[in-house]
Amino acid sequence: MRNIKLTLAYDGSAFHGWQIQPGLATIQGSLTDVIRKITQENISVHGASRTDTGVHALGQVASFRTQSALAVDEMQRAFNALLPPTIRIVAAEEFGPDFHARWQAVEKTYHYRIFRGAVLSPFDFRRVLHYPYPLDEQAMAHAAKHFEGEHDFTSFAASSGSEDTDKDRSPIREILRSEIVRKPEQEEIVYVVTGRSFLRYMVRKIVGTLLDVGRGKLCPSDIPNLFDLRDRSRSGPTAPPDGLYLVSLKYPEPWKIG
Repeated sequence: MRNIKLTLAYDGSAFHGWQIQPGLATIQGSLTDVIRKITQENISVHGASRTDTGVHALGQVASFRTQSALAVDEMQRAFNALLPPTIRIVAAEEFGPDFHARWQAVEKTYHYRIFRGAVLSPFDFRRVLHYPYPLDEQAMAHAAKHFEGEHDFTSFAASSGSEDTDKDRSPIREILRSEIVRKPEQEEIVYVVTGRSFLRYMVRKIVGTLLDVGRGKLCPSDIPNLFDLRDRSRSGPTAPPDGLYLVSLKYPEPWKIG
């Protein structure tokens, strides 16, 4: 049995997130359909991150097991020939039997793009958050640093929709990098965050809170208090999915074969 790792990019605008949902277009569903056509096997594909509806990816990782003898470069070409053009397989590699896209990931990096110009290009529609109004970007940059380290992120996450799941789920997460990056030539700021794992809507809630800091509704010094309150109604709103990208994942060992 071979273990295949896929690195993929996608425009999430037309998809109802990563996870298979009956009757809806999803990334996992699209991949599963194509894998079964290529291999003629009943195969499940596992993703490193269950991105939400409308969220994009530049470096999502998926893995699956197959008995197919098809070479990985031929497999990549077959995927890209059969998948919708909004999903591309950037790389296909054969890894050792212990590799799992979701469970072995030790770091995930997300970017959230905020376009600050007066007029949004139609080519960026549904790919950035357009916010041309005044923002204190320096205050946002100071506030972003408060998210680094290990914290209880209850105030910055949505309910899973299940009381039992919420009860058993730890809200403690470690953020390794949290910063605002200015791209003046593109009239854009980008929130860059790297962590070991994230709660549901966590990045989007952080972005909504940073926008409230930029608007003057909150101060950077309010962030530690929001952690202590453990009340999601006290943090900023959940930012739209349009500007969010899963950029890259990091794994601890080189499982690659060959």
